Amino acid sequence: MQNNPAIPTTRTDHRLFMAVTLLYWVSLYTYVPILTPYLESIGSDYAFAGVVLGSYGFVQLIIRLPLGVTSDRLRRRKPFIMLGLLTGTLSCLMFAVFSGLGWALAARAISGICASTWVAFTVLYAAYFAQHQTAQAMSRVTFMSVAGQLIGMGISGYFADQWGWNSTFWAGAAAGVIGLALAIRIKEPKEGIAREPIRLSDVRHVMREPKLRKISVLSILAHSVLFITMFGFTPSQAISLGADAADLSLLVFAFMIPHGLASLITGQWFAPRFGRRFTLLLGFLGSGLCTACIPLLTSLDALIVTQMFNGWFQGLHIPLLLAMSIEPFETKLRATAMGFYQAIYSAGMFAGPFLAGWINAVYGLSGGFYLAGVFALAAVLSVSWGPRRKHDRSASASG
Repeated sequence: MQNNPAIPTTRTDHRLFMAVTLLYWVSLYTYVPILTPYLESIGSDYAFAGVVLGSYGFVQLIIRLPLGVTSDRLRRRKPFIMLGLLTGTLSCLMFAVFSGLGWALAARAISGICASTWVAFTVLYAAYFAQHQTAQAMSRVTFMSVAGQLIGMGISGYFADQWGWNSTFWAGAAAGVIGLALAIRIKEPKEGIAREPIRLSDVRHVMREPKLRKISVLSILAHSVLFITMFGFTPSQAISLGADAADLSLLVFAFMIPHGLASLITGQWFAPRFGRRFTLLLGFLGSGLCTACIPLLTSLDALIVTQMFNGWFQGLHIPLLLAMSIEPFETKLRATAMGFYQAIYSAGMFAGPFLAGWINAVYGLSGGFYLAGVFALAAVLSVSWGPRRKHDRSASASG
């Protein structure tokens, strides 16, 4: 595999890209902690809430790979970044302006278009680094995504408490507009006309890569857990334990700060030191235990403490899987590989909350959390029974 030299960038280029990434995720996640309670307030049951939550992943499942292929064929990433910020803003505006369960479903589905453009963000930022620094690039961009989610979700409870549900949607729209304005100045590499456009055979090559397929399955399970818990029904569990809108912000900080810190160090320090296999096992096992114990907790304080650990464990494996997904491929195939990977794990973002919603409708909230625990256990077994790589630790160190 040929080395991919980083495109010439300055510190300002990196800061600008990070700012746009931050605002992108703020616009997507400002209302996430209050979404399930909001849906309940306008008449939704757990089953329909699961459909709305799952629509976000379902749209991504359909369009993420085509977006990646199109990006590779056009040799452009920046227009897709701007599309993401535009659709994220539109989603927030639809929530803010229109009421009713049908509008809520449509708005959340449009946010899935926004999230699908994350392919372009990750591939463009990876181009700012040499190919052997992929893990470092993914750790940084994942950290900024978590930071954006933290800011958006952190202010959600405060805004809802002070000015009502709709204020969170308006805040997300404002972040999207600012991000769109800044994105105009993002630096994009000029790949030139000499490079052949991606072919259908290249797409088949990407989809047949065994390592990518296994990583994608693990990521389905990881995202099923994440979107059943903090990005799904954990806020509803908190409210059942007596939380108000402001308490939801505290819960978000408890989960997202450790999640962000773990995302920052996993590619640069933790996995190189302890090996990828151990990192994946620890992340899945820890998150599974923290999730399965949620129904057993009887106080809000206990829930907050356990979700601190849950955030940390989930922050270990998610960015590592992201970095591993594009490593086997040359530069021209990376957006396609990332599109395939993110499309596949979108199945978890759809199926996890969708199935949990129906189970919750029958057995209460505890059923969905036990389901998420089972998903995490399945991932642990998959990693444990997989072939042990002789150079696991050295591969981690090289990114």
